[in-house]
Amino acid sequence: MSERHTALRSMHDLGLAAWFGGSLMGAFGVNGGAAQISDSTQRLPVASAGWSRWTPVNAAAIGAHLAGAVGELVTESPRVMAQTGVGRASTLKTALTVSALAVTGYSRLLGMKLEKAGSPPVDGITEPNHQTPANVASAQRQMKALQWAVPALTGALIVVTAYMSEQQKPGEVFRGMLNRVGAMGSPRAMGKMAALTALGKRMPMSSRR
Repeated sequence: MSERHTALRSMHDLGLAAWFGGSLMGAFGVNGGAAQISDSTQRLPVASAGWSRWTPVNAAAIGAHLAGAVGELVTESPRVMAQTGVGRASTLKTALTVSALAVTGYSRLLGMKLEKAGSPPVDGITEPNHQTPANVASAQRQMKALQWAVPALTGALIVVTAYMSEQQKPGEVFRGMLNRVGAMGSPRAMGKMAALTALGKRMPMSSRR
């Protein structure tokens, strides 16, 4: 049975890259660009149109990332149990993913609310002025913080993913299992460590990342 999981890793990494990059570009490019329109009543409609076109692509990217993440967790479950530190990193990654999903979903709800608002005058996509209706201004203020929360959370996911890739190096695997054995001190744990160490030595270099 092959130890390579290229399809899962590709879905995980490409989906996360699109999720992070799209949110960052949207905050700087879509919102920032639309705010430069001279007609203050056209700023929200233009930005809303841009975000509406991106939403299906973003949803597909998130779906691909989640499918890859779940698949990797299943294939790496023996190492999660046997190597110290991997379980904690997985828990942190899960918490960040759930938070990013929640913020992304709520941001989209706010975006739909702004889209339905029509063409109210605004200073910017997330900056109301004295003529902006109160309900629109409230949604804009919330969006101002959330537009940066999504790239922050998904960027943190990229960092944690890089750290977890380092944990897959043979030396890290051996030390992590040795620490677990030291804590458990059982013959069964010793056997598991030996089996996983042998597996790490047979693992192709292309899958150790």
